[in-house]
Amino acid sequence: MKIPIWKLVALGGLAFLLSCGEKTKQQKVEVETSVEKVSEPVYDTDNPKTILAAVANAHGGWNDLWKKGDVEYTYTYHYPSTGKTDLSLERYIFGSEESYGKYSKHEINNMPNAEGELTQYFDGDKTVLQLNGNKVEDAEHLAMADFLRRTNYYWFAMPYKINDKAVTAKYLGTEEYNGTTYDKIEVSYNAEMTGKEQNDVYIVLVNPETKLVDRFYFSLPFFGVEEPVIVANYEYEDIDGQLVSTKRTYFMPGPDGNYAEEPGVVQTLTNVKFNNGFTKENLRQ
Repeated sequence: MKIPIWKLVALGGLAFLLSCGEKTKQQKVEVETSVEKVSEPVYDTDNPKTILAAVANAHGGWNDLWKKGDVEYTYTYHYPSTGKTDLSLERYIFGSEESYGKYSKHEINNMPNAEGELTQYFDGDKTVLQLNGNKVEDAEHLAMADFLRRTNYYWFAMPYKINDKAVTAKYLGTEEYNGTTYDKIEVSYNAEMTGKEQNDVYIVLVNPETKLVDRFYFSLPFFGVEEPVIVANYEYEDIDGQLVSTKRTYFMPGPDGNYAEEPGVVQTLTNVKFNNGFTKENLRQ
């Protein structure tokens, strides 16, 4: 890791990184795929990409999500330790990966010291940031807005993103967590195919019975975390045939390498609605 973990507290969007040890709870992020949902997908540890395809199928299938067209939901990003919250209305169009967020609260990640309504819009190429209807041109704020637009979409579509053609998958054996033995897959991305200099690395724990990713580790190069040491636990709800991660808890090791008992970040998705008829013209209305 290039930057010591304890120095990352200066990065306001990731103040939770100084947590130090994790409570055992059973729970459970560029480019598209076209996996058809099948009744009995192949699941072969000798070919880890079959496991990732089985994950996509178990979550409802990319084709089903694609046909739904778009999604809208309320997104709460919360620091339990401080009570600070980012609260946004999120909208994505699956075909173009356009991503829009309207923040009624922005106390953590983007412009936390500014007052008023904040909006971020990624059109598939670039991001526009506005505060109270006025464009924000500051490079640092724009970079954060662009990161959030792409990342929020990735987290929502993660079961399909880890099954992308740009993925390199490696089977790492098994890992036991909270009484379940998981298959462990390292997921990395070919930089030439993604066109990104920095690509996150994931180690996903797949439940061989449910084919769901209950838990995973990931890196975050944008914030200097070069190794997959951040832990995420996911819980799912079935919404119109898609298993959506509506509760996510995140943990980060402290300087001693231990994890906190309580999560540094809790994310919840509520009022999830598909097929809203969003277009480039009305996504921001």
